[in-house]
Amino acid sequence: MAITLSSLTQIADLGFDTIIDVRSPAEWAEDHVPGAISLPVLDNDERALVGTIYKQESPFKARKVGGALVAKNAAAHLQGPLADKEGGWRPLVYCWRGGMRSGSFATILKSVGWRADVIEGGYKTWRRLVVDQVYHCPIAAPVVVLDGNTGSAKTALLAELALQGVQVIDLEGLARHRGSLFGAMSGGQPSQKAFEGGLAMALAALDPARPVVIEAESSKVGNCRLPPPLWQAMVAAPRIEVSAPREARAAYLTRAYGDLCADPERLVQVVGLLRPLHAAEVIEGWQALAQAGDFAALAEDLMARHYDPRYAKHRARMAHAATVVEAESLCPEALPAIAARIKAAL
Repeated sequence: MAITLSSLTQIADLGFDTIIDVRSPAEWAEDHVPGAISLPVLDNDERALVGTIYKQESPFKARKVGGALVAKNAAAHLQGPLADKEGGWRPLVYCWRGGMRSGSFATILKSVGWRADVIEGGYKTWRRLVVDQVYHCPIAAPVVVLDGNTGSAKTALLAELALQGVQVIDLEGLARHRGSLFGAMSGGQPSQKAFEGGLAMALAALDPARPVVIEAESSKVGNCRLPPPLWQAMVAAPRIEVSAPREARAAYLTRAYGDLCADPERLVQVVGLLRPLHAAEVIEGWQALAQAGDFAALAEDLMARHYDPRYAKHRARMAHAATVVEAESLCPEALPAIAARIKAAL
């Protein structure tokens, strides 16, 4: 039986044990349904081969070749990752558009005795729901932006707010990027489509009766672009600004960017990317601090000369003046109390 999806949250309510993406590894890498596992029935080369045969020779030959390859790969999955599945296991299978690949694999799973279903329209149905959510639907809950200059522990405070029961969306977590030139994370960023998929799930799960707190960002987090409806809602939203001394913010940054501080040569290279914006002697001074391991001094001077002035210009474009929450320290022990004050300000 084919499952017709009408909402992003529907899959979680259907009770399937596993969601299986049978598309090629390249298709999977670009985007997939969150929580799905990859069990390709055609690898990248096999998919290209079948497509070429379909176009240049005949659909019948393509189906024959493709069927043999699907059977071979399905056998490997049955003997490998699916070998320990019990008789009551219930998988949901999808491919690009709910056609031959998912149908063939689901048929094999059913022949074993498992209650396998497929998604009607496959990944394309899922993607249409994502696009509708992030590009065409208004944000369901009132948006409040958590603002503050670089190093104000906004990301850590967002996590603390979530622990205290506040509704939040972590854009930097979804984008796997800390939102600045220095913000790259191990493993790199998701594709734009994958970012939108995670964001769509977060937006679809919002409780309209409660505000949602979102960290202040530009219109891009690393290479991931914020969809216009969300960006416009953030620009127009009321803001709560965390205000902390520059020394406290520098101490927080040396902790939050510990991976970068542990690699001074990489840090020197990243600082060099600021050359178009600052005089050569300023860049060389920052690079000397990085090489010397004086990360707190480097953070303080970067904030004073580069980040704080830019934040001020960006903030001037926002629609509302901010409610300010003062924080003398941003050490881990201080964050729960700061988050509680932010929560009260909501």
